[in-house]
Amino acid sequence: MTTSTRDRLASLRQALGDRLVPLAWANLVANIGIAVTGGAVRLTDSGLGCPTWPKCTDSSYLPHGALGVHGAIEFGNRMLTYVLVVIAVACWVAARERAAEHPLAVRLATIVALGIPGQAVVGGITVLTDLNPWIVSIHLLLSMALVGVCVLLLDHLRGPTRASAPLPLRRAGIALFAVGWVVLYLGTVVTGSGPHSGDLESKRTGLDPQVMSHVHAWAVYALVALTLAVLWRARRLGLLTLYRAARLLLVVELLQGTIGFWQYLTDLPELLVGFHMLGAGTTSAAITWVLLATRPRRA
Repeated sequence: MTTSTRDRLASLRQALGDRLVPLAWANLVANIGIAVTGGAVRLTDSGLGCPTWPKCTDSSYLPHGALGVHGAIEFGNRMLTYVLVVIAVACWVAARERAAEHPLAVRLATIVALGIPGQAVVGGITVLTDLNPWIVSIHLLLSMALVGVCVLLLDHLRGPTRASAPLPLRRAGIALFAVGWVVLYLGTVVTGSGPHSGDLESKRTGLDPQVMSHVHAWAVYALVALTLAVLWRARRLGLLTLYRAARLLLVVELLQGTIGFWQYLTDLPELLVGFHMLGAGTTSAAITWVLLATRPRRA
């Protein structure tokens, strides 16, 4: 490698290091976005548009005309994974450049960078199992977990210092986070029992979608109650960051609840289901922020 090439690479790494926070935001947005586009694949019955993995067909990595629009949609979603990889690797390089200031950022960026190809493998397993709804559930929940890691990375990068909330509030934050994940999981169970399987021939879980919708709704009620409790207590104690995080979560919950009831009463139109999946990603981000806001943060 010539000196000029080394100098250009060093300049590129330094430029990325200067943009660590924007790249961390891009990581978050991209990981929420891939969950939404994955939902679009399912909602258009394109889950098996490419019937095998890692190739699109047995003989080619590219879709051919016989696969039609479903093949193009599924292949397009697979290609978006490479966009995520580019963003994640750029964020990882930026974190390495700022490792002296933010050592934890390197580990978090590494988790995201390795999690994306790991998600691609799980996505391949969903195709090879003909969109088994339980595997699809794991696929979505792993995306939600990566969203949480992205929020943790952003929280680590954001100053200033933050004192710990009182013990009861910390426990309430843990309970809220746990119930939030129960809500996310039950949402995937409702989806797995409903009509949008991703392919007309794919099997469902066999559970009653109406019953599971009510179970999911009761978990949401519990989450809203915990959010209101944390919001009220954070305001009383003057914990501004926690108050803002809980307020944002409450807004997300109200929007999600409105969309959820609307889609339930209108037989699950695809567009509303897509917005509901966007809400799932923002819910994962918001419950993570509430949990972190109860914990101390050093400069």
